Amino acid sequence: MKIAVTDTGSGIAYAFAKAIGAHVKGRFIYIPESKGAGYLTGFAWGRELRMMIRNYHLHQDITVERTNEFAEVQEDIIFMLSGVLPSPADPVGKLVPEQANLLICRHAASAVMAMPSHTAFGSITIAVSMPYLQQLFGHIQHPVVKAVLQAGENFVIESGISTAIINSAGDMLQNHLPEALENTYHKLKCQELLHHIFSLIMQRDYVPAGNMHIADIKAIYAVKADLQANPGIPPQIATLALRAHMSEPKLRKLFKQTFGRGVFEYYQWARMQQAAQLLRSGRLTVAAVGYQLGFTNLSHFARVFEQHWGIKPKRYAVTVNSISGNVNSLQ
Repeated sequence: MKIAVTDTGSGIAYAFAKAIGAHVKGRFIYIPESKGAGYLTGFAWGRELRMMIRNYHLHQDITVERTNEFAEVQEDIIFMLSGVLPSPADPVGKLVPEQANLLICRHAASAVMAMPSHTAFGSITIAVSMPYLQQLFGHIQHPVVKAVLQAGENFVIESGISTAIINSAGDMLQNHLPEALENTYHKLKCQELLHHIFSLIMQRDYVPAGNMHIADIKAIYAVKADLQANPGIPPQIATLALRAHMSEPKLRKLFKQTFGRGVFEYYQWARMQQAAQLLRSGRLTVAAVGYQLGFTNLSHFARVFEQHWGIKPKRYAVTVNSISGNVNSLQ
């Protein structure tokens, strides 16, 4: 199903709801049973700060083609936190957890958002005006922070997420407050998430940002998809560069500029992201996850996982699934 919507500055949530016949009640947009289950909800604190929460799954593939038509020049930075909310109850075991990552970019004139069926979307998108972002973080003398605050049109940064982000995001689903307190509470949580995001990107190595054409961005993301699709096969730079129609030095530079890691470092990191995602689903044992990602030595898998997440995989699985169980019991 394809949906075309126009964003005039207030977001696309209500246009999306109308297109799929969703039920709107207060700030919640409920997905109709014929299309899936779950909801979207959001908050807006003037033009400076907005937040949308997606917590749903769909029975069919939906593609949203968005065109932005803002009445005024809107210099927003978008922070997309995907896969950060606890997965919903799934007794049949058909839902695939959304991949967890952080994407930072500028508002584009148009964009395509793919929503595959039977995927548990648990994401938070934050739109922040540049002046407000400068107010919050302009005092920080860090090259990556400065790069974000001086973002160009084709600016893209992608990163993993932290345990602090997951915990902060999960708090918003577990706290049921009186309506009079919700707005202030969620603004504080939104600001908290932004601080966790900036704490995370300050850990990146700085790579001088060069201009990236759209073709370069697409090629770099194709390389990323290749690495994620083959977690048990170490990458070959020469082969990847040939597929991307780039020289090896250009591939290395643009890849690290976008993802904050070299190709080989990203490959190992991506495996750990997939490991965490599989453990959060609660369907596989730690051993099964390790073998699925190409590890033949489970002790080595546990050590690598702990280096990335600061916690052993078994403990991680127990912790995140306990949070998910608490949330589901409240829904």
